[in-house]
Amino acid sequence: MTNPIDKLREYGYELPMPKAPVASYVPVTRSGNLLYVSGQISSGENGVVGGRLGDTMNVQQGGNAAELAAINILSQVVHSAGVPLTEIKQVLKLTVLVASAPDFTEQHLVANGASNLLVGVLGDKGKHARAAFGVVALPLGAAVEIDAVIDVM
Repeated sequence: MTNPIDKLREYGYELPMPKAPVASYVPVTRSGNLLYVSGQISSGENGVVGGRLGDTMNVQQGGNAAELAAINILSQVVHSAGVPLTEIKQVLKLTVLVASAPDFTEQHLVANGASNLLVGVLGDKGKHARAAFGVVALPLGAAVEIDAVIDVM
């Protein structure tokens, strides 16, 4: 398999340095071989990607925002937990929160942005269980926030 960092570059991304927590929590905890990655918002080099799905954003824009949150998860794995992407055994679970207008019902399609990126970068190791749901608002006005449970070597 191609190196995950090379696959990430094929998507047009470099692994950024993670942002420091903005509240009282740690970005990653580890129990044995399991990493619990705190919620990562849709932010990139140009700042927070904010908005509300079904109001100021469409599904494609939401999927792009979810991709950024997934990149931030991988960044926390590498930089905060000190685990190379090649040592991921399996992404076990994602919980995807989507800032949504009351009548927006396509959170699952927004979440595909993160899911497709993780499978594209990690292959079968990126396949995971998932929950996706809408919320009224997210920290810093983000459009998407995702947390993860990841099995590592």
